[in-house]
Amino acid sequence: MLADSCMNTMSINGFRGRKALVQQAAGVCRDSVLRFQVASTSKAIWQLINSMGPYLLLWAAMVYALQVSYWLMLPLAVVAAGFLVRIFIIFHDCGHGSFLPSRRANQIVGAITGLVNLTPYRHWRWQHALHHGTSGDLDHRGAGDVWTLTVQEYLQSNPWKRAAYRFVRHPLVLFALAPLYVFIVHQRFSSPRAPARERRSVRRTNWALLAAGLLLSWLIGWQSFLLIQLTVSAVAGALGLWLFYVQHQFEGAYWARSEQWDYTAAALKGSSFYKLPKLLQWFTGNIGFHHIHHLSPRIANYHLEECHHAQPYFGTIRPITLLGSLKALDYRLWDEEQQIYVGFSQLKSASATSRAGSAAMR
Repeated sequence: MLADSCMNTMSINGFRGRKALVQQAAGVCRDSVLRFQVASTSKAIWQLINSMGPYLLLWAAMVYALQVSYWLMLPLAVVAAGFLVRIFIIFHDCGHGSFLPSRRANQIVGAITGLVNLTPYRHWRWQHALHHGTSGDLDHRGAGDVWTLTVQEYLQSNPWKRAAYRFVRHPLVLFALAPLYVFIVHQRFSSPRAPARERRSVRRTNWALLAAGLLLSWLIGWQSFLLIQLTVSAVAGALGLWLFYVQHQFEGAYWARSEQWDYTAAALKGSSFYKLPKLLQWFTGNIGFHHIHHLSPRIANYHLEECHHAQPYFGTIRPITLLGSLKALDYRLWDEEQQIYVGFSQLKSASATSRAGSAAMR
């Protein structure tokens, strides 16, 4: 069963699923999805070559360009950031054990691509498994997701919490400050809830990054190293967080309390189909087919599009376009009654209407 395969994935990644994970996947596309859960060594190796190769060449080009001008280096950094996002998708697939047929090979490639993305492989894999097992569950928020409050929770919050929430949800914070914080600072620390092996992976990654940083600083100078690394990380991080944001914060999204939460519904209704132009789809490793990914994390990125087209049911899922996704910038709170995202402006209008209605009844 498809749901059993999802349960196996969560168990491998250290997460014990709830009853919803062992339900049958409603008969929808089970056979069509299962046949795409087989990793391809040739496709994986070619993806490594066409992602890591250009990224390393761009790094060398940026070193030389920076000797002339930062502004000459910047366009190269933007392109390099695109390749870094693609490398992150490889890292992500390794975490699900889907990129290569060998578990050991996934661990090795995952550790290497994790270093490139400044992210500890085992610790991130553990946290990401929690995300997959709780996505769309209002009673289990906070595991690898964007901080989201319901309308009622926001209205019942004290002024300090409201101010903090507004700050965190501001686009400049989410897509300019947060990316650098997440990859430069946050990933340097382990969760106190993480198993010992996962905590050790954070320490080992930090030591490896320190050694790599010292070596590159010695070779090209610490100023050049920091300028290039921070610029590429900032752009790639912004792109990555935008993708993650749109994948779960969109019109028609799914949230439910634990007693009503369902794994399949959370995958197909709570994860978007982000239909990007072909070039952007390539750089983002097909992760726009996020509904397929959440339905079956064992499908590697290079099979996602083919899987989507193989099952007629997926054709009924409404896609989000690049232009249409910009509406998500106004989504701030989840309205449980209406089952939609609302913005702060809508909340003010609703509050004003409510006050007017109360006054008229007096």
